[in-house]
Amino acid sequence: MYKTPISVLVVIYTNDLQVLLLERADHPGYWQSITGSQDPGETLYQTAVREVFEETGLNALAYELQDWQIANQYEIYEEWRWRYAPGVTVNTEHVFGLCLPEALSIKIAAREHLSYQWLPWQQAREKVFSDSNEKAILGLPKMVI
Repeated sequence: MYKTPISVLVVIYTNDLQVLLLERADHPGYWQSITGSQDPGETLYQTAVREVFEETGLNALAYELQDWQIANQYEIYEEWRWRYAPGVTVNTEHVFGLCLPEALSIKIAAREHLSYQWLPWQQAREKVFSDSNEKAILGLPKMVI
């Protein structure tokens, strides 16, 4: 079954603006926030909750999950296009933020990620490979005011 070209990006952060980053298992050295495609019948909010749980073991409903009302369109990286129907080259990504009271230990999904780290937002922004992820983290201080 092909992935839907609609996804979420969830920036998980703390009150003091530490940001959680995950290292991709399929591309070591690529760091990112939580991402994932929408499943049929899901709302974007439900997708964000599911992806947070799958990738970290955290229940997003126990914290403050906000739809930042940002949608990015980008060309799907060539190396990942096989996951989508033939001819699909563009994805629409919806950005959410999840505020935690402090940097928590998480349980990474071993098939998806190699490791995780918490970084100050300025360092996290520089470490992520995706432009849209960098922009979301760059906007974090304005989103939490």
